[in-house]
Amino acid sequence: MHTAWEEAGWERLGDGVARRRMPGWDETIGVVAGSAGVLIIDTGATLRDGADLRRSIRGVLGRDVTHVALTHPHFDHVMGTAAFSGVQVFGAAGLDELLRREQDGLRRDAVGHGVDPVAAAEAADILVSPHHLVHGELTLDLGDRQVLLANVGPGHTAHDLAVLVPGRHGSPEIVFCGDLVEESGAPSVGPDALPHQWPAALDRLLALGGEDARYVPGHGAVVDARFVRDQRAALAARFGTAPG
Repeated sequence: MHTAWEEAGWERLGDGVARRRMPGWDETIGVVAGSAGVLIIDTGATLRDGADLRRSIRGVLGRDVTHVALTHPHFDHVMGTAAFSGVQVFGAAGLDELLRREQDGLRRDAVGHGVDPVAAAEAADILVSPHHLVHGELTLDLGDRQVLLANVGPGHTAHDLAVLVPGRHGSPEIVFCGDLVEESGAPSVGPDALPHQWPAALDRLLALGGEDARYVPGHGAVVDARFVRDQRAALAARFGTAPG
C-alpha cells in the first residue's frame, strides 16, 4: 500500500521523513516533519519548483514548512527558496554573503543548464540568503524530534551543510548529504569545489551518521556508509589526498 508521501510523488525514508528527486537535474529535496515544525532540505531550481514543493508538503501533512536548510549554493538547490516566505532559512557559515555576491552568477549558471531565462532572472532577483548560519553544529527542535544541521565542508563547495535525522522506533539514522555524495554519477567537481579537502568532509559525514545510517545523496539513490567510503577513496586517489 502506498503512503500519502508516495501518492504525492515522494519517496518515504522513515517516520515523517521523505525525499523527492526533482525532474531535470535529479536534485534531491528532503522533508522532515515533527509535531511542531516541518523542515525542507533544499528548494529546487526555480520559484515554481519551490511553490510546487510547498504545496505538495502541505497537501500531505496539512500544515506548512517552517524551516529551510540549504545544503550548498548551487542553483538547483537554492533558487526556489523565495517561495517559502516567512520561513526560517539555515545554511553553512558564509553562505549568506556568497548568495548576495553571486546572484548573477547563479542566474547565468541556471540558464546555462537549461532553466528558462525569465524564471532564472525572477528567482535570482529575490534570492533568499540564510537567516541562521551554522558554524559547527546546530540542533533544530521540530517538536517531538530534533534534527542536527552540521557544517561538514568544505568539499563540493566552501559551504556544505549536512542534515542528520536521528532514527527512532528502531529505524536507522538518515543523513542528507547534499552534493558531497552523488550516486547517479561521479561527484561534480566544479570551479568552486575544494577537492583536496573533500575527503576530509566525507570523513566528517561518516562520523556524523555512523556505519548503519542511510545516506541521501544530492543526486541519485540512497546509499550506505560503504558507498560513501568508496567515493571518498576515489576522490582521494583522483586528487592526491591520503586515503582514510
